[in-house]
Amino acid sequence: MKVLTYLAVFASVADGFKFMSNWKMPNLEEQMRLQEQKDQFGDKKLVVITGASSGLGRKTTAALLRTGQYHVIGAVRDLDKMEAVAELDGFPSDRFTPMQCELNSFDSVRKFCQDVKTFKKTKPIDRLICNAGVYQPSLPYAKWSADGHEQTMQINFLSHFLMISEFLDDMTNSADPRITMVGSVTGNDNTVGGGGVYPIADLKDLDGFKAGFKDPIAMADGYGFIGAKAYKDSKLCLMMMANVLHSKYHKLTGIAFSSMYPGCIAESPLFREKRAWFRKYFPLFMKYITGGFVGEEEAGLRLFQVAHDPRCSKSGVYWGWNGGPREGRGSEALEKDGQISGSGGAGGGWDSIFENDQSSKVLDVEQGFKLFQYATDITGAEWPKLKQVTSPCPTLKVIGAISKQMIEKEELQRMKERPGFNADGTPIQLTTAKKTKLVAQKVVGGVVGNTLGRVAKFANRRLLGKLPEEALAGSYSENKSQSTKGGVVTEVVETAVNGSSAQPEASVDEVSAQTPVSSVKIVKEDAVVFDADGVYKSDTQLIEEAIARQVFSKSEAKGSEVVVLSLNQTVA
Repeated sequence: MKVLTYLAVFASVADGFKFMSNWKMPNLEEQMRLQEQKDQFGDKKLVVITGASSGLGRKTTAALLRTGQYHVIGAVRDLDKMEAVAELDGFPSDRFTPMQCELNSFDSVRKFCQDVKTFKKTKPIDRLICNAGVYQPSLPYAKWSADGHEQTMQINFLSHFLMISEFLDDMTNSADPRITMVGSVTGNDNTVGGGGVYPIADLKDLDGFKAGFKDPIAMADGYGFIGAKAYKDSKLCLMMMANVLHSKYHKLTGIAFSSMYPGCIAESPLFREKRAWFRKYFPLFMKYITGGFVGEEEAGLRLFQVAHDPRCSKSGVYWGWNGGPREGRGSEALEKDGQISGSGGAGGGWDSIFENDQSSKVLDVEQGFKLFQYATDITGAEWPKLKQVTSPCPTLKVIGAISKQMIEKEELQRMKERPGFNADGTPIQLTTAKKTKLVAQKVVGGVVGNTLGRVAKFANRRLLGKLPEEALAGSYSENKSQSTKGGVVTEVVETAVNGSSAQPEASVDEVSAQTPVSSVKIVKEDAVVFDADGVYKSDTQLIEEAIARQVFSKSEAKGSEVVVLSLNQTVA
């Protein structure tokens, strides 16, 4: 009772020690590691962004560097182009590091990830921005990656998926880690842009991914190739994956997974493969007719905001901004150069950000987890086995240490009844050592149970009283309990009728009182082990193995089928 009293008192003040949960003893190696990080990066956060040499990625990188709070690693296909852009835009060389990464190749992605890890040493990645993308709507046929997959899906989704798996474990060491996917209104079919213009983003049953997504399979759904649909499907995959990763890993890692739509960047190099007339008139249409136009500079600030704004540390969100069409536009809109308010277009500023709605396809949890598994198979991604976050509460650690042995014993007994299965579906068999330990624990438990156990039960009944009848009655099906007659286990059926139950023929306590608790009997190939809490069965082989290990001594009675095994004193 004193132990329980001390534990109760300790639990009541445990909250007072929470501030100590992250304390660590001074460590020379740790101090050297922190100094190394400071010498290389100062107090800057580390950002990895794909597609940093043009369009949205270029403007986002510039915004990040202007704050002076980030060191940016730009993943680009063409290093010469990136160096020219960095010089034109004035990217500081001490805070911007370009690295080659060809998203058309999984090997290149893996090499890039390894190069980043080598470069940053022990500094964790704080932000991963999956921005790079291609749009090839005019193609009459699919183009293939170095890995034999359709290029749009591999560049936009699969390679980013692989990159996330490579960096996930490292990012758990960051104080404020965020992974952002650049989505699109075209992948969200609850909008006019996504649900009113053919082709519609739709993965159907993912039959193309399920079949391996190799040439000649060019679409995730396994049907015919359409360039515009390949792009829309890839954006749908990115937005779905942000939700899946949030569900799987946010609470385990602390990483905020989100997606965002910056608006229609009609003048972006994303449309470089469209015909000349389209590139000329499409921005005018989006700016003055729909009001959905967003310039590269403003779009870059929006993606920067998701990486920088404390409000955007929330996970599982699809971020959007106000802007777009309104009633009464026309000459007034022309005078204002299209800067009109609403959802999706330009204007609104920093505080116009909001948590945007997602379509039923994006929110389809079952489809999302299928997508995760198929993408893992296609890319060969290896996801880290993360440990469950445990409470720093000192009380939990003390109680856990005390109960560890008891939990192990109970779990061993449970596994004997149904030991589980191997990966190939075959049952897992208990090892000889575990079987021996199980027998010894049951026999010794019987001895203890009929000495100290009886005293504890008596005290329990006196202090706590009997269980109320309401706790025992009320079952709508037959309850089976075990009893013993003459050393043989029998079943007693209790039938619940009108809230009452029939009495068993013999209680376990009565049987235990009449039977030597330190004996094990084999009756017709069934072993029966008695202890104070119940009757248990095990097989003959278990007992024979226990004998072989000299846990028991063996004697036989003439003219009887009963073999009596006595517990050796050395074991007790």
